[in-house]
This record gives sequence, C-alpha cells and structure tokens, in this order.
Amino acid sequence: MILSPTFWPSCVAVLAYALATVWPLRSADASDPALTGHTQGEGLVRQALLLGWLAQGVAIALDALSLDSPLPGARFGFAPALSVTAWLVLAVYAVESRRLALPSVRRSLSVLALGTVVLAWLFPGQAHATAGSAWAPLHWLTGFASYGLMGAALLHAALLRHAERRLRAGAVSSGQIPATGRPSGHALGMPLLRLESLTLRFVAAGFVMLSLTLVLGATFAPWRWDHKTVFSVLSWAVFATLLVGRARFGWRGPQAIRWLLAGSMLLLLAYVGSRFVLEIVLHRQVVA
Repeated sequence: MILSPTFWPSCVAVLAYALATVWPLRSADASDPALTGHTQGEGLVRQALLLGWLAQGVAIALDALSLDSPLPGARFGFAPALSVTAWLVLAVYAVESRRLALPSVRRSLSVLALGTVVLAWLFPGQAHATAGSAWAPLHWLTGFASYGLMGAALLHAALLRHAERRLRAGAVSSGQIPATGRPSGHALGMPLLRLESLTLRFVAAGFVMLSLTLVLGATFAPWRWDHKTVFSVLSWAVFATLLVGRARFGWRGPQAIRWLLAGSMLLLLAYVGSRFVLEIVLHRQVVA
C-alpha cells in the first residue's frame, strides 16, 4: 500500500488538512467589530486547505484511474465516494468562505476531508473494467455530482440553523422576537432567506444529477431492484417531495431540513452503505 500511486498525494493531503485543523485563528483585534472574520493565520489556513484539496484531487484521480491494476478501467468504492463528496463540499466551502464568516466550519470540514482521504487510501475499492456501455463514466460522474451537491446542501443547512440560533439568541436578549418565532435579518454576512434559498438550489441541482444518474443507470445496465437501486429511488422520492413541498406549500426552516436529512441519509445508504457492506463486511465483488 505504501508503493501505491495514491500514497504520497494522500500523505500531503492528510498533513495539510491536519494543519488547517489544529492551526489557531485568533482575532486580530477583538474590540474592533470591523475586523470580525479577519484573523491571524487565516492566510496560512487557506493555503493549507488549498494544498490539501489539490493533493486530495490528485489522489482521487490516481485512484479512479486504477494505475496499479493490470487491466485498464476505473476503481470505485464506498471510501472513494466519501472522498469525492468531501472534496466537492470543500470546493463549495472555499467559494462561500470568501463571502461568509465561516471559521467555525473550517475545522469540521478539515477533519471530514482528512478522514475520507485516509479511508480512501485504506479502502480504495474495486477496479471495474472499461468494457461496457459508453454511458457508464457519465453515470458515475453524475452519481458523484449528486453526492457532492447534496453534501453542499447539508453544509448550507447547518449554516442556516447556526445562523438562526445566533439571531434568535440576539433577539431574545434584546426582547425583539418576531411573531413568527423565526428571526429574520442577516447572519454570517448573508440574509437568512438568501441562505435558505441557496440551500434549496443545491438540493434542486443535486436532484437533477440524481435523476440523470437513475436514468443513465437504467439505460446502460439491466434494472435491478438491489439495495443501491431501492435506496436511490427512495432518496429521489424524498427530494422530489421536498422540492414540491417547497414550491407548493412553502416548506422552510426545520421542516425542509428534516426532509433534506432524510433524503441525504437514504442517498448515503444507496451507494456508500451498500458498497461498505458488500466490500468490507461480505468481501464480495460488485459491479459499479
């Protein structure tokens, strides 16, 4: 395993993410509210996250190409799927952190990315031959994209709940609680309604990718009602219900987040859960 092509990129990614996790960020001047979010060491943390993200991307590419396999093909499994998801969520975080104050999220995502890199190195999955339908790579790509987009939606949902708690605590301390019981205004540098809308946009984009994944899977391979298919269809139904409920009945807040969590858990079980059981528990050879 030390001689595998992914070893050194994985080591670089782990060290960079570990640095981003443990490096302290202290306020430059806690008495100056204009300096909120501008902290000492922020530049180093950003560079460490970027280095880790790039190294993880190289490890993912090398692992997917299955360079150490005697046969040409691609390699997938539960751990690489988690690694790709964390990698895509980090890309979203990198964009959003330039507009939002997200220092509290940095450590959690760094630990998550570090863990998925280690898992992908320890459990690289199984190699799958390139023979078959030309649509298969697109099917895999849309599947991983749906995981990443739903992961980004979960990230924004967590930010939304955190922002609401901060605003509610401020409203309680000032005695200004809206009649709806749900505070409005700004938090984390963005209006709550805009943050909520952004969360649902990621859900909608992930739903489109998941729909394409199911259509492509049914197109190039015989339809099988296995665990992966059942959980994928169930997650599709939950996300469809969430989007319809949002459009027709105005679902929002905790209600929408509960549906998002339920659909995400089903989607996680669809590929990651079923592949974990087949690869690690049952040690069975599976198709992509």
